Amino acid sequence: MESQKTYIDLFSGCGGLSLGLHNAGWKGAFAIEKSEDAFKTLEHNLIKKKKHFDWPNWLDQKHHDINQVLEDHSENLIALRGKIDLVAGGPPCQGFSMAGRRIENDSRNDLINSYIKFIDLVKPKLIFFENVKGFTQGFKKNDKKGRAYSLYVIDELKKNGYTVQGHLINFADYGVPQKRTRFILVGIQNEFVENNSNINKETFFEEIKNNKDSFLINKNLTVNPSLENAISDLLQSNGQVVSETPNFKAGVYGEIESKYQKHLRKYKRQESKVDSHRFAKHTDIVKNRFQVALDEKLTSSTYRERFKLKKSSTKILEANKPTPTITTLPDDYIHYCEPRIMTVREYARIQSFPDTYQFKGKYTTGGKRRTQEVPRYSQIGNAIPPLFGEQAGLVLKQLIQ
Repeated sequence: MESQKTYIDLFSGCGGLSLGLHNAGWKGAFAIEKSEDAFKTLEHNLIKKKKHFDWPNWLDQKHHDINQVLEDHSENLIALRGKIDLVAGGPPCQGFSMAGRRIENDSRNDLINSYIKFIDLVKPKLIFFENVKGFTQGFKKNDKKGRAYSLYVIDELKKNGYTVQGHLINFADYGVPQKRTRFILVGIQNEFVENNSNINKETFFEEIKNNKDSFLINKNLTVNPSLENAISDLLQSNGQVVSETPNFKAGVYGEIESKYQKHLRKYKRQESKVDSHRFAKHTDIVKNRFQVALDEKLTSSTYRERFKLKKSSTKILEANKPTPTITTLPDDYIHYCEPRIMTVREYARIQSFPDTYQFKGKYTTGGKRRTQEVPRYSQIGNAIPPLFGEQAGLVLKQLIQ
């Protein structure tokens, strides 16, 4: 049997990419994630349940800040050279996001330098890096477009001996029920490219495109599944039970109505409780407003005009299409046929997490705590869809076979 390929997941969040790589047959060495909440979710699912990581004894098995790890363990990281096939994951993207206020000197943008330093110490054969679309667009300076961070990263990685290519990829084309375009960068060590005539800097992107149909057919899935395909078995009208949090109701399963639901519910029987499927408590005013929007089939903009809403981002979701990119704020989306926002489990379905993947931490947070806490909705909104991660993992493995 071939030896398992090993990787480190940087800025791992709740483990979407790690789950995808696990499903593609990779073995994790360790994961670095600053948020305690997100790490708890990763730990519960991938460390305790799946034993997916061979965690090194020099690193505590808990949440870590990458800069602290660089400071305390650079010798240990250098000692990993030649043993790590892949470093996966990209730094948090809030400073580049088109959805937020693009802030050039957002301290989170400095994490790019930490990332490059980490790569330089470990020198993996492969690099897989994901970030928001805004990463490829320069910040404005005195009305002139500055240089895009993606070019800076590509240059730095080239200096460090990698052949690098980056492209924008829409995950809806890969079986995820969500139009989510992300910048994907793949780096391969130069000597590896020189020794393998069949590998060039475009190989990853060519292969993932070529493989996607057979991958999805194999799993009995389709390209571009709709929102209804993803969540129509999770309606509130199926009935409600007491949630794990007092004073809230949670939902139960309905019949499986699509290939996508069947795939994500694999091991979940009809009667079993749905994890993280707690319904928000809306006031009657809000519920009525949502109901009017659904009854009159209002568009998102007419809905905002009708109710004089300042919030520009509220979207009424459509049943027969993939959703727009989901963000970390659940109040931005109204369910396609029920007067409510989406549950955490519905969010997870849209991001292609299986129902067996259980989320930890608070459901939502607000105010000042927002900068410290990463509640369940945010963990999912920030994740790389496992279904795409798995496809990426299979191609990355092929590259270094």
